[in-house]
Amino acid sequence: MSSNPGAAGSAAELNLDAYWMPFTGNRAFKKSPSLCDRAEGMYFYTPDGRKVLDAIAGLWCVNAGHCHPAIVAAIQQQAATHDYATAFQIGHPKVFELAERVVGMAPEGVDHAFFVNSGSEAVDTALKMALAYQRLKGEGARTRLIGRERGYHGVGFGGISVGGIVANRKMFGAMLAGVDHLPHTHDLAHNAFSRGLPDWGAHLADELERLVTLHDASTIAAVIVEPIAGSTGVLMPPQGYLQRLREICDKHGIVLIFDEVITGFGRTGEPFAAQSFGVTPDLITCAKGLTSGAIPMGGVLATREIYDTFMTGPENMIEFFHGYTYSGHPMAVAAGLAALDVYAAEGLFQRVTELAPVWEDAIHSLKGLPHVIDLRNYGLVGAVELEPVPGAPMKRAMDVFAGCWEEGVLIRTTGDNIALSPPFVIDESQIAQIVDTIGRVLKKTA
Repeated sequence: MSSNPGAAGSAAELNLDAYWMPFTGNRAFKKSPSLCDRAEGMYFYTPDGRKVLDAIAGLWCVNAGHCHPAIVAAIQQQAATHDYATAFQIGHPKVFELAERVVGMAPEGVDHAFFVNSGSEAVDTALKMALAYQRLKGEGARTRLIGRERGYHGVGFGGISVGGIVANRKMFGAMLAGVDHLPHTHDLAHNAFSRGLPDWGAHLADELERLVTLHDASTIAAVIVEPIAGSTGVLMPPQGYLQRLREICDKHGIVLIFDEVITGFGRTGEPFAAQSFGVTPDLITCAKGLTSGAIPMGGVLATREIYDTFMTGPENMIEFFHGYTYSGHPMAVAAGLAALDVYAAEGLFQRVTELAPVWEDAIHSLKGLPHVIDLRNYGLVGAVELEPVPGAPMKRAMDVFAGCWEEGVLIRTTGDNIALSPPFVIDESQIAQIVDTIGRVLKKTA
């Protein structure tokens, strides 16, 4: 990787053909590549030295800003002292420390952490935990999993099965059997331009009762939802919606899973959205912000009830036949510990709370601009929904993406939505730069 503006690594000097890029229009990218070769704080830098403000924290990841010196130093030190250890039947001290610190931040009663390497792995792990938990309780008929329309839960077969975004599902066959979906909560007729959580939509949680009636509670193992649905366009939960899901799951013995891969570690102002919204699930998936994106790592946080249910039989036997080669990887653990130190020392979660009103006003200042049909916000999360070009879905959003990149701001598009999730180190002038840039580009976009 080049660290000098204008150094080797420009598009003209690279052979772009071999790399099959993920979630990317490869042919379009390789005709007109957008490259960055270093990052610092709030910014990416292109090989020709251009500075690009990161309005999406890399991908909901880099909460502490890019290349934070404390995180960099922790990774460097760990690489030089202990590069790898298997997580199977062997432990290293720091992984136990990280687990203790993470569950110490979690909602009361969530007491155990199982480490993985990504959000996708966390989701598949949580689904397996829920199924095995029900079996161990003597309710092995509970095999059905309930997701939600427009939900994103990674790209494992479990995640795409409970997910509800058509493009992630349509090419990959039948997926897991016995999966059903709740309706999504987004309705422009009722909640367009809501500030924070919309007033309308809590009643949609009662659709879970309909699914219970359809399938019988005795067949349902778990319900999984994102507190804030990110990849579908950043959809906020209606007021009271998550509380109602919790009530119904408790009533019928169903495990409630919150997918907090994007919201965990401060995005809503609290360590987890579960705390912001006052609802404690049985399992929480996390990733991204756990290491501030510096090293891949994820986890599943479980209540004591779930953990203790597994702790049966002979003590020398494996209680849960699951894990990954890189679970609790020493370098990821070092990055995680350093990230948590930074969050605490710099008061970054509190900073989210302090900036949230400024962010809200900035996002909603885009109301009335061409093509804007909705604006959404919570914490340091924002979305701009655009009217699609007739017969060309995603085109308008992609045009805005390209325009913002050229003007020095990196945004994310999902469908015809602009998704925004900046690092927590952002300042008010940078918030203004993001919305001003989007506004200018919208005015120029057909």
